[in-house]
Amino acid sequence: MMPNCFQAGSDGESIGNCPFSQRLFMILWLKGVVFNVTTVDLKRKPTDLNNLAPGTHPPFLTYDGDVKTDINKIEEFLEEMLSPPKYPKLAAKQRESNTAGNDIFAKFSAFIKNTKMDANDALEKALTKALKKLDDYLNSPLPDEVDGNSAEEEKPSRRNFLDGNRLTLADCNLLPKLHIVKVVAKKYRNYDIPSDMTGIWRYLKNAAARDEFNNTCAADSEIEMAYKDVAKRLAK
Repeated sequence: MMPNCFQAGSDGESIGNCPFSQRLFMILWLKGVVFNVTTVDLKRKPTDLNNLAPGTHPPFLTYDGDVKTDINKIEEFLEEMLSPPKYPKLAAKQRESNTAGNDIFAKFSAFIKNTKMDANDALEKALTKALKKLDDYLNSPLPDEVDGNSAEEEKPSRRNFLDGNRLTLADCNLLPKLHIVKVVAKKYRNYDIPSDMTGIWRYLKNAAARDEFNNTCAADSEIEMAYKDVAKRLAK
């Protein structure tokens, strides 16, 4: 397996804002694989990498002469190749964990790219609704948290992540995007994820405490810079 190539930051060397790159970075870290990371400055993309994967942007992976550029295919490949007993399985147990929050980034993109003031409130509400749906999932107990023999009222979930107390492929997909939403919406729309969404804030806090997320994440300033031209000014 060859080194993964990731998008570089504004200095051409540090990790840039790319949730897809971070997703793969997290998977490799969680697998416990020793690997090399090559950051690619897209403004000065090396000729050899351009020849390797013409017309594509990082991240991509090469293995046995085969170049893999589809993010989902790369994830499937890593889960299949880096398998037990040597490497941990990262697939989520609950099917719903893989789809939780899957519409948030689309709602966020529509909200942040909008230029019409009269459409802003509706787009903000749509984002909040999508976030609330994720919050509800994070606060709903998973089957292994429920005691079917107990007469007590079912308590909210206290789990750390989407599928339990361990990071899974579902988290590697969602967390980088959710972090971008938090940083960019605050910077360019003064929008905060509501404080009463305790499930999401617990989730983000637990993620921030993990090296697999924290050390693979672009700096907030890089994320803000990446959206400087994407986030549109509102006009009447």
